[in-house]
Amino acid sequence: MAKKKSGADLPKLTEAERDLIWHMEHGYQLQTDLLSGEPGLRRLKDDEVVRPASANRNTVKALEERGLISSGKSRAPSRSRGT
Repeated sequence: MAKKKSGADLPKLTEAERDLIWHMEHGYQLQTDLLSGEPGLRRLKDDEVVRPASANRNTVKALEERGLISSGKSRAPSRSRGT
């Protein structure tokens, strides 16, 4: 039987980090603005965009440094809707 990790084995995450991870586990893709580096979340099934108020580019950087997320290289540049 698989053993569950105890709370001590898991990295301590801030509320903003937990929020980003939760959204990514529930069908959202993390995207960053090319100019400011601010994160946004896009749900793939219906293209809904969420801007997490508590997260910023330092939140994303911290998750990358811990190895919890990795940056992917998109072939298409990020685009704004309605322009």
